[in-house]
Amino acid sequence: MQIYIVRPGDSLYSVARRFGTNESRLAEINQLSDPSRLAIGMSLVIPGGEEAARGSIEVNAYDYPNVSSEVLEETNPYLTYLCPFCCSARADGSLSGIDDERLISIARSGQTAPLMVVTNLSESSGFSSDIAHSLLTNEAAQSALWENITAVLREKNYYGLNINFEYIYPFDRDSYSQFVARAAERMHALGYPVSTALAPKESAEQGGLLYTAHDYEAHGRYADRVVLMTYEWGYTYGSPQAISPVNRIRRVLDYAVTVMPVGKILMGFSNYAYDWLLPWRQGQAARILSNAAAVELAISRGAEIKYDYTAQAPWFNYADAAGRTHVVWFEDARSVVARLQLVGEYSLAGISIWTADKVYRPGLYALQSMYSVEKLL
Repeated sequence: MQIYIVRPGDSLYSVARRFGTNESRLAEINQLSDPSRLAIGMSLVIPGGEEAARGSIEVNAYDYPNVSSEVLEETNPYLTYLCPFCCSARADGSLSGIDDERLISIARSGQTAPLMVVTNLSESSGFSSDIAHSLLTNEAAQSALWENITAVLREKNYYGLNINFEYIYPFDRDSYSQFVARAAERMHALGYPVSTALAPKESAEQGGLLYTAHDYEAHGRYADRVVLMTYEWGYTYGSPQAISPVNRIRRVLDYAVTVMPVGKILMGFSNYAYDWLLPWRQGQAARILSNAAAVELAISRGAEIKYDYTAQAPWFNYADAAGRTHVVWFEDARSVVARLQLVGEYSLAGISIWTADKVYRPGLYALQSMYSVEKLL
């Protein structure tokens, strides 16, 4: 695989001729809806000349229940685990259900291991510190939760459990670590592996409601896999910037590998774009879109795609129909490869995609050219 950056005067035909391939193949791999139009600065994946795979890695992906079957079936060969998102735990230990049977069935048909995701999301207001506190400190509620989780694991034929508790009160840090230890003990006795998802910390001292209660050392000790959520530096209500900048991911990994086994780490892998209106104002929300849609937007608006080599991330400006300026940060083949290289560099277990609800074909092609994906079923 090679990556070619489109220059002024290029056409898909001229690029195909240069590399001895054909336009239809390039259009398919690069997910181009109109092969006659390109954006200056966009990356094109060129098939052929693949280097030897660098060994096998695990690939986890989170998906919402409304993901299309077509998307699931296309991404399934590239996945080790699939996490339907999500079952929400209530303060009394009961669980909200999700329509996950279709996802589990498709996952297993492709030898992908489905993991049950349990969160502290409330049914109205996002991640709830209070729900987490109740479950971590009330033995009766916690016992009920274990029983309910076990019932769902068995009933729906899940392979294992993924715990994603966020915005936990700092004073519940030790209780959360003990909760993960109990989860591992109980689930292992039943034959289920346990993974957790942690905020992207750069040091043990990093504070804040998102970070303090996530004890990297404890989760690395008790969980079988740990997802490091290395994305959302650029986020919906934040200032415009790269979503998963490699320089910031490195800081997280540099800390993580000192306190947990590298073979348990799944590095978070963003698979989406944000579109911010400029000038950005505090509280102003960005629009989320797929990486393929971001490229199509650049093409339709005649925008030139730029690349931030520090963050290893592409971006562009464009003017909307009202003449307002926007900036879009997204992922392309270059940023995918840059992040995948970290897996080998740090000897990680693999990656965890948030989310695989939309196909980004150049990224999948880059993944298969660099690694083989482990299958557990």
